[in-house]
Amino acid sequence: MKYLSSADAAKAMGITVRRIQQMCKKGEISGASKEGCAWLIPEDAIFPCPSEKKKPLPIGISDFQVATTNYYYVDKTLLIRDFLDTKPMVSLFTRPRRFGKTLNMDMLRVFFEKTRDDTSVYFRDKKIWKCGASYTKQQGQYPVVFLTFKDVKCLTWEEIFQKIRRLISLEFIRHSELETSPLLNSYEKEQYHRLAGNDANEVDCQMALQILTILLHKHYEKECIIIIDEYDTPIQQGHSCNFYPEIVNFMRNFFSGGLKDNSHLAFGFLSGILRVAKESIFSGMNNLKTNSILDDSYSEYFGFTTEEGREMLRYYKKEEKFQEICEWYDGYRFGDTEIFNPWSVQRSQRGFVGFYAVKKLQPMWIQV
Repeated sequence: MKYLSSADAAKAMGITVRRIQQMCKKGEISGASKEGCAWLIPEDAIFPCPSEKKKPLPIGISDFQVATTNYYYVDKTLLIRDFLDTKPMVSLFTRPRRFGKTLNMDMLRVFFEKTRDDTSVYFRDKKIWKCGASYTKQQGQYPVVFLTFKDVKCLTWEEIFQKIRRLISLEFIRHSELETSPLLNSYEKEQYHRLAGNDANEVDCQMALQILTILLHKHYEKECIIIIDEYDTPIQQGHSCNFYPEIVNFMRNFFSGGLKDNSHLAFGFLSGILRVAKESIFSGMNNLKTNSILDDSYSEYFGFTTEEGREMLRYYKKEEKFQEICEWYDGYRFGDTEIFNPWSVQRSQRGFVGFYAVKKLQPMWIQV
């Protein structure tokens, strides 16, 4: 068997010598052995660097514009079509971790949000743009309120509230056009400044969604879209850290003000891991449509379908690895759709199609 030095292996794989040495030390290159201070790497344990530069996989990327511009993106834009065909007032999507919820929520924001920039460029080569004018005319037409609670993981109610208040403040600041809007009166601008600053109390923050939609509706003369990503993260923290009553009371009033009987709302989206009991959070919200892993609707838009996995392997010219991927990472079913976990698949494919080229798959539940 022929062996390569770290330098030769690095050149063949298109990565640094230091990265090769780290991979050898972690046992990520099958058959690598150390003689003295040097690593010897079996020639057949690596793949040569491909001549055609491929886009990297978007592991951990939740920014839609970045993902579609700089990375290999699996097109999930038909989620927009399916939504527009039915237009429920409020849609709740529940999926496990690492199934692309945040990326899809940001996709919805970019598609619907009215901005100074032409964001249609991110969709013109996507499936949604081939669906016709009845769908594309909705692009960039709405003011959008977007909040993600994915990082609201504090140990006390006081800390959680401070973090939520800061997120609310940043969203008000993102809509700085309201500060100088000629359509808002002095009282409405005072409300804007109060919630954009650090002086808002708990009651102010509970009403933040409702207030922001009122101001945006008046400024744009168009009803708003509300998007809340990982809505249940603070609630899970409350359950784990003994402030559940406080966070449930806050979130019930927060969501009710923005999503229930709000004449300034066009429609809303929420994503999370769990559906918190309706009587706890969504009390009285008869306009809520829940889409769980048991439902056929939207089943193919969170995670990779079988064909999407095959297409990804074709892109990287590694179709022969499909069965190996199935053996390691298959096993999810949403509705009647067989689904692969994107995080696991992308992490595994880094081993032979992306950033380096190890022939042996690794168990992700050990590495991650």
